Amino acid sequence: MEPVLGVKIGCLFALLVLTLVCGLIPICFKWFQIEAARGRHRQVLSLLGCISAGIFLGAGFMHMTAEALEGIESEIRKVTMQNRTESGGNSSGDANSASTDYPYGELIISLGFFLVFFLESLALQCCPGAHGGSKVQEEEVGGAHVLGLHSHGSLPSPSQSPFRALILLLSLSFHSVFEGLAVGLQTTVVATVQLCLAVLAHKGLIVFGVGLRLVQVGTAPRWAVFCILLFALMSPLGVAIGLAVPTGDSEGGQGLAQAVLEGVAAGTFLYVTFLEILPRELAGPEAPLVKWGCVAAGFAFMALIALWA
Repeated sequence: MEPVLGVKIGCLFALLVLTLVCGLIPICFKWFQIEAARGRHRQVLSLLGCISAGIFLGAGFMHMTAEALEGIESEIRKVTMQNRTESGGNSSGDANSASTDYPYGELIISLGFFLVFFLESLALQCCPGAHGGSKVQEEEVGGAHVLGLHSHGSLPSPSQSPFRALILLLSLSFHSVFEGLAVGLQTTVVATVQLCLAVLAHKGLIVFGVGLRLVQVGTAPRWAVFCILLFALMSPLGVAIGLAVPTGDSEGGQGLAQAVLEGVAAGTFLYVTFLEILPRELAGPEAPLVKWGCVAAGFAFMALIALWA
């Protein structure tokens, strides 16, 4: 067995084990179930949820969005250069400049955002009662202590939370496949280990937040375990695909298709982060500055990891 192949297989199992362990911790331990918590225990869980919200925010901006923008820009530049070469350099320079200057990456990420927005609006339109539920039920699901008005507005209804949790899992799953694919496509032991460590550094935190989110929205333990297991298989699947793909540059628009899918996944992730996770964690009026500090700490940690990830 070649050394690089052995290292990649080791990375495959490392990604699988880390994801399973970190994702199952909040599901298997009753301490993380906020509906059964009282007093200081409930407050600690609320602050832990704020930290996970900051981690999701950092993952969305510093990892998923940044990588999607870089990938889309790189692939569009390749397509532009290829078209220019095929046309023998006779194409208009102004037209090429305009095509590369247009914010295609931002547009694709926005399309991912609006795609989930449309699907959720369509579901609510087809099932008008799905958005129902009293204010009491909404704030119980979110873990808030008080009833009445609050400047952050009402929480997402219980019926929306499972849908948004599913969208969260799907967007992260897409991203995980591409991370694993990048590991599987490396050609040296050093590059493989460095990239795998970078992925492991933030994946553990993110999957812990996913498990905590599944618990807080009331997902049945059996389904929560199934979701984490399915999510844990995504990065190893990407590594396996990378091992099966011949080395070399992607052809036939495969790289551009991958970049577009990453952009759409980033847009859906941002939708869930801003319309589900942050409003839910900031809904209660208790210790707003402490909550801000927890969200900022989670974001700062992901921003620090982005220095080498």
